[in-house]
Amino acid sequence: MIIDILSGFPEMFRGPLTESIVQRAVLSDKVKIWVHDLRHFTADRHGKIDDIPYGGGAGMVLMAQPVFACLDSLKKSRSATLSTRRVFLTPQGKRLTQAVVDELATCEQLVLLCGHYKDVDARVFERDTWEEISVGDFVLSGGELVAALLVDAVVRRIPGVLGDEASAESDSFADGFLDCPYYTKPEEIDGLHVPEVLLSGHHAKIAAWRREQKLLRTKSKRPDLLDRRDDHQ
Repeated sequence: MIIDILSGFPEMFRGPLTESIVQRAVLSDKVKIWVHDLRHFTADRHGKIDDIPYGGGAGMVLMAQPVFACLDSLKKSRSATLSTRRVFLTPQGKRLTQAVVDELATCEQLVLLCGHYKDVDARVFERDTWEEISVGDFVLSGGELVAALLVDAVVRRIPGVLGDEASAESDSFADGFLDCPYYTKPEEIDGLHVPEVLLSGHHAKIAAWRREQKLLRTKSKRPDLLDRRDDHQ
């Protein structure tokens, strides 16, 4: 997979894309991640990529020209046969879910546009087709943090990235439930003990306990997930 990120603030990706699982995926050639500085594509000699909105109003607007120039450059440098999806990270988009992440993880090229300022010139979305994705009903200073989050979520779902694929299959939301509680050494700390069933070595009983705990957690913390399951049955 190739992930191209369009941003006016590329330094914000230092750390999120150079650590842990994402870094290992890059080093093992499971994914190639490129962060493109929109200031390198602007026609403004001062490197400006934003301007005041027509019609007045507060805030600045990300200009269409540097976005178009960056996209056109990518079209020339990337294979035309790649299955490409363009995603604009915006609070106005559809909510990011595990199902959306898994779907994005199957494409060959992912182009992420990080909005900043008040908004992006609407002609960016009139010229090219974009999907809009949100991580919640709140506003950040820009889409960079959301892009880093999305990259992490997508990369770990690429086959071969995780050392143990079964780990991801048992994560929260993988089967519509929240995951169960887990324990590790020592067996007792501050008077708190590991549940006896997890020490029994009885795999069937352990599996049954974990299924029960997943249901109890979901009922307690996210009952809406159970409602959705009922709606689809």
